[in-house]
Amino acid sequence: MQEKKLAGEEAVQYIKEGMILGLGSGSTVYFTLQKLGELIKNGLLIKGVSTSNSTTAICQELGIPLIPINEVERIDLTIDGVDEVDNQFNGIKGGGGALLFEKVVASISEKVIWIADSSKLSQNLGNFPLPVEIIPFGYTHVLKKLESQHLNPKLRMKQNEVYKTDSGNYIVDLHLNAIENVNQLSSFLKNITGVVEHGLFINVVDTLIVADQEHVKTTNVK
Repeated sequence: MQEKKLAGEEAVQYIKEGMILGLGSGSTVYFTLQKLGELIKNGLLIKGVSTSNSTTAICQELGIPLIPINEVERIDLTIDGVDEVDNQFNGIKGGGGALLFEKVVASISEKVIWIADSSKLSQNLGNFPLPVEIIPFGYTHVLKKLESQHLNPKLRMKQNEVYKTDSGNYIVDLHLNAIENVNQLSSFLKNITGVVEHGLFINVVDTLIVADQEHVKTTNVK
């Protein structure tokens, strides 16, 4: 938890007056939001675009002003977490179910910062299950397609019910252990009818902030 706090608070230094911010989801971003809320109380003026209902609720509690994504032309900076990141700075996201909104927000952002604790680093992606968001209609057929390719799909459940995203879709988690070719897998998944989005974030991040015990390392990727 201390690493999450360190990484989350470190990202706040990149926030400037007047920015439109993409606000990610998850336990590490929570610490960013807390710090941001303090700055706003002290007079900082920003507008945020939320990536999930859970983030929206936290922002409302902390007094962080939000604006709908359809009312902005672009986002200056997005700060988000990541479930796993490899040595090529590709990531897996969606453990919290917000991958679709997170990817949309990232796609219109001038700069994307990922914040993480040291456990999220990996040589190759695949240790963390890869989320795939699918529509409920015909979901069993999508599962069969994924099973036929030996991708070990598991329909995500919550309290004995099928988990639903903020968009009302289902999530299938692929238990892969290792992904040999992220681009190939990305293309395959996107071409399956019924798949809305997947949790592979390729060539997205600009700056990676990782906390390891009491130290924070910042890497400018591009």
